Amino acid sequence: MTRPEIGLISPCFIVSDAPAALAFYRDRLGFEVTHQEPAEAPFFGIVQRGGAMLMLKDVGIPAMPNRQRHEWQRWDAYLFVPDPDALAAEFESRQVQFSEQLKDSPDGLRGFELRDPDGYVLFFGRPVELTLRLKS
Repeated sequence: MTRPEIGLISPCFIVSDAPAALAFYRDRLGFEVTHQEPAEAPFFGIVQRGGAMLMLKDVGIPAMPNRQRHEWQRWDAYLFVPDPDALAAEFESRQVQFSEQLKDSPDGLRGFELRDPDGYVLFFGRPVELTLRLKS
């Protein structure tokens, strides 16, 4: 029996200002706004870059990043990036501030972190071991 495949996963972040959040992901991180509702003054939107998609929704309550709920939970989303060095360079050229600089971490990942305007922490990276396979 063939196992059914699962496609992509798209986190939904509660945001304090949907138009501002959509603009941050579009203008600073290079995502495309693929949907917003309503078209003018949206309260909901979807941004996408490659296979990464985030849903952003303003429901009239404060944003609640993982770190606010659980001190040990650093990230709200892990975005797999085959070449985190190149993406970090792109973001630096856009003056995006990192909350953690590009590095190899003790848990075997290469990447960097940044916070969006609502405090959600995004990790952009990949396993360090993948470097060896990509260079081979």
